[in-house]
Amino acid sequence: MQNMPDGVKGMIIAIDGPAGSGKSTVSKILAKRLKLVYLDTGAMYRALTLKALRIKMNLEDRTALEFLARSTDIDLCEADGHLKVIMDGEDVAGLIRTPELTNNVKYVARVPGVRSEMVKVQREIGARSGAVLEGRDIGTVVFPDADYKFYLDADVAERAGRRYKELKESGQDVDLEDIKKDVILRDESDMNRSVGALKKAPGAISIDTTKLSIDEVVARLLSFIANK
Repeated sequence: MQNMPDGVKGMIIAIDGPAGSGKSTVSKILAKRLKLVYLDTGAMYRALTLKALRIKMNLEDRTALEFLARSTDIDLCEADGHLKVIMDGEDVAGLIRTPELTNNVKYVARVPGVRSEMVKVQREIGARSGAVLEGRDIGTVVFPDADYKFYLDADVAERAGRRYKELKESGQDVDLEDIKKDVILRDESDMNRSVGALKKAPGAISIDTTKLSIDEVVARLLSFIANK
């Protein structure tokens, strides 16, 4: 591995990008290589969405969602190399990747009051010891002064194919064309949010992952960090 700069411990590395760009897998590997905590900030919104669906909350009721965010304890931590998503004491990491959650998380994530609560928690977690954080607005909102900022992207067909493979391997019965439509709709929703919209942060390094393997993407990020 390249020689890393002094002070890796305590660094904040922000990785943003659309769904299926590879940022989750890349972030996990990068965090492991640099011995930093990996934080999937999107998992926090998914956990809150899970709770809202469990109690059959009206996802159009922004006031209720803001109250839910303030009254729900969500934390992210690692154990045995796996990310735990703790929601009110329950590890829900294995329950938040279903198509139903994916289709409904946008209603929760677009609420300003929800986002402000999540950002506070994300900053607290990142400040503990440094972290690799990935999401939609890490470099623009959560940590605009991150030590390193990256923006990963890939074409729609490639991203849909990755998502399809992931869901099939988890045993879910899905259709590739439906997944592609969902990816396009999610892009539009993420990019047009009134708060926390998906966009490249100022100073972020863009990497097109369409034709790159995970190892190649990780190598590029490590190269930028080692040579900055």
